[in-house]
Amino acid sequence: MVGATTGYGMAWLVILLLPMLAVVQTIAASVATVSQMSLQRAIAQTYGRGPAMLALGCVGLINLATIGADVQAGAEALSLLSGLAFAYFVVPLVGVIAWLLATKSYLKIERLLAWLTLIFLCYVAGAISARPDWGAILHAIVIPRFDLTRPFLTAAIALLGTTLTGYVYFWESIEVAERRPPMAALRAVNADAAIGMLVAGSSFLFILVATAATLGKHHVAVSTAAQAAVALRPLAGAWDQRLFGIGLLASAAIAIPVMAATNGYVVAQTFGQPAGLTTSPGESRLFYGVIFASLGIGAAFALLPIPTIALLYWVSVAAGIATPVTLAYALLVARNSDAMRGRPIAAPLACAGWVVTAAVTLSAVGFIASALIG
Repeated sequence: MVGATTGYGMAWLVILLLPMLAVVQTIAASVATVSQMSLQRAIAQTYGRGPAMLALGCVGLINLATIGADVQAGAEALSLLSGLAFAYFVVPLVGVIAWLLATKSYLKIERLLAWLTLIFLCYVAGAISARPDWGAILHAIVIPRFDLTRPFLTAAIALLGTTLTGYVYFWESIEVAERRPPMAALRAVNADAAIGMLVAGSSFLFILVATAATLGKHHVAVSTAAQAAVALRPLAGAWDQRLFGIGLLASAAIAIPVMAATNGYVVAQTFGQPAGLTTSPGESRLFYGVIFASLGIGAAFALLPIPTIALLYWVSVAAGIATPVTLAYALLVARNSDAMRGRPIAAPLACAGWVVTAAVTLSAVGFIASALIG
């Protein structure tokens, strides 16, 4: 766990992330609207199965590890709320999600789950209640400090990995492609994608501030959900673990089905097989087979003796290292005239996308170099 000073010092990176997120989501939405294909299907049709397999590996393998981390986090949340050991909840949690996806019930409650993200507004109040050093935060945003220490580089790539991870923009392209919006709606689709990520991404700033002002201030090492819940203590007092548990469960309930479904889509589309949550398991066998296998592997991964927060953290680091590959493919497709039916994305948007890709790549190289140097 980084100290408060280092935590505040990363505020500039969170601010910088907001337009980066908006750019990536806009590119994904543009590809899906213009080409009427998801990113994975476009990669497979434009560049062949080899590149598609590489993209699949970068998204799918990271998703498997992240599903495991989120299943463990969801089970840990239920443990905080019930007092029972988290292991009791792993299989039931995965079973419920598999049932929701297989019976098309997930589509009926998807919007309701999205509303659960409002629980993260508690971190806004929590950050204010923790009385952080707002002067230090403002200074860090206005005058960024590029810290080349290993803890900072590791935290930076983890932050990039958890926000710019491949499944987020691949899923955006999947959803938009399935809606098949007309070209006339391109601007509205892009605006919706960008604004959605700006709103969601802004919560990271308050999570960072709340955590740095409580746990970071006292240099508390965090490895369990119960320890992480202390960040909400200035707001919730003795109810901090319950409030944190609700937020953690909401996050897992939203992310796990999306990641499992994304795995199903990227595998099925790579091999030209039918895929879709509106179909039945009998109609899309490979698609649902991958979904169920992803959930099963995730459940097994969640039962490994690895602390929840540490697992989430290091999976985010791995995601940050893999992200440049999928970002590059997304940009190549978006600028390919054939894939985009003669309407590739504009040069300024493409330039912004390559800047984002370069920034993530440099962060990954910096982390790897610091890890090798020791």
